[in-house]
Amino acid sequence: MIIPGLVIFILLLVSPVVYNVAGGKAMEVPEPEIITPDEKCVESAEYMRRAHMDLLNEWRDRVVRDGVRTYEASDGRQYEMSLSRTCMTCHSNKADFCDRCHDYLAVDPYCWDCHVEPTENQ
Repeated sequence: MIIPGLVIFILLLVSPVVYNVAGGKAMEVPEPEIITPDEKCVESAEYMRRAHMDLLNEWRDRVVRDGVRTYEASDGRQYEMSLSRTCMTCHSNKADFCDRCHDYLAVDPYCWDCHVEPTENQ
């Protein structure tokens, strides 16, 4: 009774790996749509892909706790620390920009708990 139960348990445990190796396809990594590709982001695209959540958390803390509202980028340019008025001006289509990657990674950011969720630009 124990041995068949262990065999079934192990088969269920390794079935996702076997499925992927035997021909299953992983989802393709999404490429977010950028509304204004001519504009430079506050930091490099590589940095923003990797650490935008840390940057936004830092902005939130500095604005709310310290009252600092200006961010100086690594290249010396200055930006207002605002998700709505800085980030969403170029990345205004939430479904094509934010949601595409967040859904792929199965994360549920809490940005819209405080900020007004943007309406989609056509």
